[in-house]
Amino acid sequence: MAGISKRLQEEDQYLPCRILSLSENETRAAKSTGFKPFPTIEQIRKVIFAMPDITEVEKRNRALIAFTLLTGARDGAISSLKLKHIDLEHNLVNQDPREVKTKTRKQIDTFFFPVGDDIKQIFVDWVKYMKEEKLYGNDDPLFPRTQLVQSENNGFIAGGLEPIHWNSASQIREIFKTSFEAAGLAYFNPHSFRKTVVNLGEKLCKNPEEFKAWSQNLGHESPLTTFTSYGYVPVNRQGKIIRGIGKADTSKEDKLDLIMQKLGI
Repeated sequence: MAGISKRLQEEDQYLPCRILSLSENETRAAKSTGFKPFPTIEQIRKVIFAMPDITEVEKRNRALIAFTLLTGARDGAISSLKLKHIDLEHNLVNQDPREVKTKTRKQIDTFFFPVGDDIKQIFVDWVKYMKEEKLYGNDDPLFPRTQLVQSENNGFIAGGLEPIHWNSASQIREIFKTSFEAAGLAYFNPHSFRKTVVNLGEKLCKNPEEFKAWSQNLGHESPLTTFTSYGYVPVNRQGKIIRGIGKADTSKEDKLDLIMQKLGI
């Protein structure tokens, strides 16, 4: 009995390792990304143009969502951007890793994506407002945090903006959540906008070089990253493509399929 007890104790010692060990199929399933929903351009536009823009906090919130669509920037980077990182003359955002919280601390030069002149104008007006009316300087945050002031009931309410960066991106996500809900839509977080932008690029890019530039604009070193991590063919589109195979005129071959073929994907 003592021998059996000792053996059981030894087996118990290694039991967690056996339980946590996954088979090859289980590992493959765990790594599968699957389809993750993202908002359409039309949904984002509905949210933006439903947002009020009277107070400076409202102006900031509206410009924040417009900027995220315009650049596909990550919320961590957005929270740390300064006014000096914006070049309106060249429609460029200089995500300098020495000051901006980019992924893996890489330099990212992002030019505004073609998502509409009206979306761009909302952001341009915000930058001008910050510089010309608020008199913020180059080292001040692009999207400053809300200043809380004490109310008559000894609580705290929004009292405008103060030239201080957000401590984290959590407040940005909260603004997105509130704005989508106010527009009567399901919440999409800032990162999902990157998928929206990739989806747009798949439709607009006409050759590998264009998609390479589009991918690089998102901070990806390889378009393969864009395809495998963000690219996805919706099921209804997948069915349409399959049904059309062998019927379409080869001179009108799907742009994305041609790009993938030339990239060797």
